Amino acid sequence: MQESTSPPSTTKKLLPVILATSIFMQMLDSTILNTSLPTIAKDLNESPLNMQNAIISYVLTLALFMPVSGFLADKFGTRKIFIASLILFAAGSLFCSLSHNLTQLVFARVLQGIGGSLMTPVGKLALIRTFPKNELLKAMNFAIIPALIGPVLGPLVGGYMVDYLSWHWIFLINIPIGLIGIVLSIKYMPDYRSNIIDFDLKGFLIFAAASLLLSIALEMFGNTAHMTPVLSVFFLGFLMLYFYYRHATRDNNPIFPLNLFKVRTFRVGIVGNLATRLGISSVPLLLPMMIQIAYGQSAVTSGWIVAPMALTAMLAKSNVIKILNKFGYRKTLMFNTFMIGILICCMAIPVIQTSFYWYMPIIALLGFFNSIQFTAMNSISIADLRQYHTSSGNSLASVNQQLAIGFGIAFGLIVLKVFQGDVKLIHNEIHNAFRYTFLVIGGLTILSGFVFRRLHFKDGENMRAKE
Repeated sequence: MQESTSPPSTTKKLLPVILATSIFMQMLDSTILNTSLPTIAKDLNESPLNMQNAIISYVLTLALFMPVSGFLADKFGTRKIFIASLILFAAGSLFCSLSHNLTQLVFARVLQGIGGSLMTPVGKLALIRTFPKNELLKAMNFAIIPALIGPVLGPLVGGYMVDYLSWHWIFLINIPIGLIGIVLSIKYMPDYRSNIIDFDLKGFLIFAAASLLLSIALEMFGNTAHMTPVLSVFFLGFLMLYFYYRHATRDNNPIFPLNLFKVRTFRVGIVGNLATRLGISSVPLLLPMMIQIAYGQSAVTSGWIVAPMALTAMLAKSNVIKILNKFGYRKTLMFNTFMIGILICCMAIPVIQTSFYWYMPIIALLGFFNSIQFTAMNSISIADLRQYHTSSGNSLASVNQQLAIGFGIAFGLIVLKVFQGDVKLIHNEIHNAFRYTFLVIGGLTILSGFVFRRLHFKDGENMRAKE
């Protein structure tokens, strides 16, 4: 492994900022588009339903290329791959803004997706290799905040840009942010690589096919009333995962070694991330949708309702390390997951006559606990990984997180559609369908907290951070 024994202090100060910049750009872009699709569709003379292709193409590209991020970083170096990813993402953003039809927009989104699939995993890998375990939590805690702020600011910024500027600016805003990241990366991004460059092409193709099929199935969930083709694609996706398992047991150097799952903290982190995000991921989509559909408010108003989540996430940032140091990962993750589930259930309490501002304190508390949750889950996943497993483990965690978010959004929409179709149960009131949906996903989140019982009370002690 070619890496400096002691990175310069400036690098250690700015590397979390560089990663935060890329995460913010990616999370902002993935959410800012949602509020702008009707306007873009009108300008491109397309049906708003067809515009889903602009989102699907990006998600599928992420799923396809994320598994290869660790190998490319090991072979060509973290600095080169990270800078290349920023250039691809910024170029894709520029081409998106210049698109004159849906086909051009889809191709530009694919280019963005290639950059996005490398950007965050490679930046996170550099962070893991730069900081010792007892400093990593603090660095990761800083870098993860944009992942919480982006989904909140996205709809808000998108609404204002579409109303007062034009839809082109939702893509152009990425370019100056990307340029800042490139300039900082050229000077301060460490260049780690590995001498082991044997690439498991067969394993990559099998795993990429599995990720692709599962992502397609997730997108189909929200866009079709016929479940047979969706379940068929899901079955094929899980079948490909089984084929990968068979391949990995025979190959000497699989892209994702199965002995990763012998590390208990990694295994619990992966399963816990998947389980808890089934409930958490759909809330930033469902709440603004409810404010607009049930209460008849504008997209900008619904954006302001969820805005407190960003402020409390920042507040939690300064307390996460103290909480984990005092209570440990096991107690913190179990209690925190239960609290998130209870808060989601609380969103079912207000009736339609209640002011929608009632949701603001709930969403504010949710932002605080989400900040703790994501920092704790992400850091415990890599707490006990050996140095030679950091690339593959980090890449797999990134793919898992992407699929978990997709599963969560799809699950929330499916539950909402089920209740929406039961007119007698909801008394022909769409607001009740949202209320019952919050109860279901909140209850599921509470149950997912028991996943973290598998942690030992001493797990994560090597991550004890300097406050």
